[in-house]
Amino acid sequence: MKQILLLSTFIILNLNAFGQTKKAEDYGYTHLIYKYNNDNVDILIKSKKGEKNIKKPLLFFCQGSLPQPLIKLGEKGAYGIFPFNADNLSSKYHLAIIGKPYIPLISESSSLGNNFTYIDSSGKFPKEYSKRNLLNYYVDRNIQIIQYLQKKEWISNHKLIVAGHSEGSTIASKMALKSKEVTHLIYSGGNPMGRIMSIIQEQRANEKDTNSKKYAQEEIEYWQFVVENKTDMDDSYGDTNKATFQFSNPPIEYLEKLKIPVLVCYGTKDYSAPFNDFMRIDFIRKNKTNFKFKSYIGTEHNYFPLTNENKPNHNIFNWNKVADNWLEWLNES
Repeated sequence: MKQILLLSTFIILNLNAFGQTKKAEDYGYTHLIYKYNNDNVDILIKSKKGEKNIKKPLLFFCQGSLPQPLIKLGEKGAYGIFPFNADNLSSKYHLAIIGKPYIPLISESSSLGNNFTYIDSSGKFPKEYSKRNLLNYYVDRNIQIIQYLQKKEWISNHKLIVAGHSEGSTIASKMALKSKEVTHLIYSGGNPMGRIMSIIQEQRANEKDTNSKKYAQEEIEYWQFVVENKTDMDDSYGDTNKATFQFSNPPIEYLEKLKIPVLVCYGTKDYSAPFNDFMRIDFIRKNKTNFKFKSYIGTEHNYFPLTNENKPNHNIFNWNKVADNWLEWLNES
């Protein structure tokens, strides 16, 4: 049982003094709570300053993996909840992001585990989170929340953008297939062949020579175990088998059925890059003109370029450029 631990990038956007009243409004967000199957779901809305009541379309952002609080507080303030500066996008749209199930909305970063994950007293992810950390749960929950938000006076229904990065791209693509309300999809940093292929590809990179440990073979054997136990909900070692099985269904099966405009973004040094290249070639062959592909040469999963040691160069931040490209595409679509 493996959990993909992907680098999360955050920008410090709010410099309120540490220790102030911990409410989302203090950090520039509108906080709504929606009841889904008896679960309280935190919704944060990012609007342009002074325009939260101005009617605009909704851009619904699906975050990646891991049980992280949406608002993480450090010594200098709060880390941004989006991986990019949302100011340009918020000039045209209200941006929504949803909290992970049974994970606090706000936490001090010093109390969190690796990769800003929220862990319980036993040092593991909360059981109630793991029970719900499933593709189908997120898709159905998010569609209901969109329907709820579209009833707000300040949401325009003439356009609905769903965007997702990494694990969120899989969620977003299935949402776009299931909901006729979605007019545009942004598929970022995903693997159209499913999660297990990213795991295997990453382990292939660790196989140095013919005598090296067969890392990828272990992952293939792990996948055989997942398939044989695909409803198992044991989360002792990270994601449950049921979660891995659902997220490993190839999203290309959802994407190829879409008729709406779709933007596919990926770094060419990401482990998923060959599969995005395949989808690009295949969709050209099938004349799927509703797709646009944007590759970021020499960058990894979160659009950082790689150093000579094949490590992400965190001094060069490309996420704002990526978000600006999203806005350019939306203006043209």
